[in-house]
Amino acid sequence: MFVDEVTILVQGGGGGNGAVSFRREKFVPEGGPDGGDGGDGGDVILAASRERNTLIDLRYHPRLKAQSGTHGSGQNRHGARGKNLYVHVPVGTVVKDEKGTVLADINVEGLQVVAARGGKGGRGNARFATSRRRAPGFAEKGEPGEQRDLYLELKLLADVGLVGFPNAGKSTLLSRISAARPRIADYPFTTLSPQLGVVSLGEGRSFVVADLPGIIEGAYQGAGLGHKFLRHIERTAVLLFLIDIASVVDGRDPYHDYVNLREELELYGGEVLHKPGVLAANKMDLPGAEEKLVQFRARVGANSIFPISALTGEGIDVLLEELYRIIDEEKPTAAAERTSSEVVYLPALGGRQLSVRKKGDIYVVSGDEVEKAVQKADLDDPEGLRRFQRVMDRLGVEQELLKAGIKEGDTVRIGEVEFTYYLS
Repeated sequence: MFVDEVTILVQGGGGGNGAVSFRREKFVPEGGPDGGDGGDGGDVILAASRERNTLIDLRYHPRLKAQSGTHGSGQNRHGARGKNLYVHVPVGTVVKDEKGTVLADINVEGLQVVAARGGKGGRGNARFATSRRRAPGFAEKGEPGEQRDLYLELKLLADVGLVGFPNAGKSTLLSRISAARPRIADYPFTTLSPQLGVVSLGEGRSFVVADLPGIIEGAYQGAGLGHKFLRHIERTAVLLFLIDIASVVDGRDPYHDYVNLREELELYGGEVLHKPGVLAANKMDLPGAEEKLVQFRARVGANSIFPISALTGEGIDVLLEELYRIIDEEKPTAAAERTSSEVVYLPALGGRQLSVRKKGDIYVVSGDEVEKAVQKADLDDPEGLRRFQRVMDRLGVEQELLKAGIKEGDTVRIGEVEFTYYLS
């Protein structure tokens, strides 16, 4: 099953908590704090792989979470970092956010995209020891990992995009020139999903052809099946327009088919029609094809039309050599040979400033720094609570609450934690 669109939820692993611990050794009269730090959470990483050609695995497993870091412990033992979660996606996958903004284009083999960072591990109490505070009884909790919804869209990477109306013979041609075996029948929309085939010309020369489901008039607006797969044409280096020159289906006019094909691609947008194009007249083995080719050539005004028969193989060798020549000029480095060890990070979540709003009888405080502070605070320990209050003062939380009209005894909510407000 071919799946080229999917929405996933990615979540980095949470950081481990820091430890509260004190040295307890025989003959050591003054044991100090020795609580270790928690380990960082693992990342969710999208990794490009040519062994994948569909997003179907993510359709059934859309929630992806990396391993959390382990907690710190005594004797300054730090927690282990959580393992990264590697998610293999096809080369050609585009990553977008909920608004449709492109965040990453995974178009090279081996490229890795960090989609959700793991949370930082909390610091143990040994980190808070000073000359004035020699026995801190608190530690930090680990941060939660990043969490976000992502929309993945696959645009196949192929050298040649095979476009034409239904029953033009695209599937027959692909089966003739490669080992691909698409479904072939004498009715529209035999091909229900893109098919890829590798064409080998010998002497190490080869290229990839994508047979896209038949386009019909209005495809760019959503008609037929072609509109679902027009995006795959964007990746190709060359467009091969395949025309049923014998007009064996419903008495279609080959010239109108060619004009309509170009119009659909132009209306779809982008730089599609600026790509090099090759025009092939198929079904030359049928009666009347020669006369119609003469008429078609005169109306199109192009000499470089390749007469072929996908059924018998007539003219195909010449066509393939021309396609390879153009590909070799347009793409000195074939896409199949491009690799990368680059690691790309999606833009970090956040950027929310401190704000206070009243929701019913509760004052809700929000903002990246203040919410992170409450997540990390050790509120069960008096020292940890006092440190948290100092952080709130530094961030200006009380000033914003007073501006909003808070009074003693009112309830304040930060993240998932609620407090009763008292004047400091």
